[in-house]
Amino acid sequence: MRSLELALQGAGKVLLAGLVFGAGLTVVYALAMRVLTLGARPTDGGGPPQYTLLGRTLAGLLIAVVVGGVLLGLLLIVASGFGKAVSFENIVPAIVDKK
Repeated sequence: MRSLELALQGAGKVLLAGLVFGAGLTVVYALAMRVLTLGARPTDGGGPPQYTLLGRTLAGLLIAVVVGGVLLGLLLIVASGFGKAVSFENIVPAIVDKK
């Protein structure tokens, strides 16, 4: 029974990594664009709609998550190119020597 629990924990970690670095970022970006239109009102002249503060704030937070994921992915690629590794020991990612 313990091995099933460990397998599900491992599968959960893989799923989370796939969501963060794979299609998940695309979904979060699409959600940000959808949230941006919350309560938006069209303008009379046919110009861009007037977005609400709530929609802009939530969309901005979601876009920040996407940018953070992209930067973290680039950090992992660059660190491995220099023969280093990325450590998450102190929550903030840090480039360290490979062990």
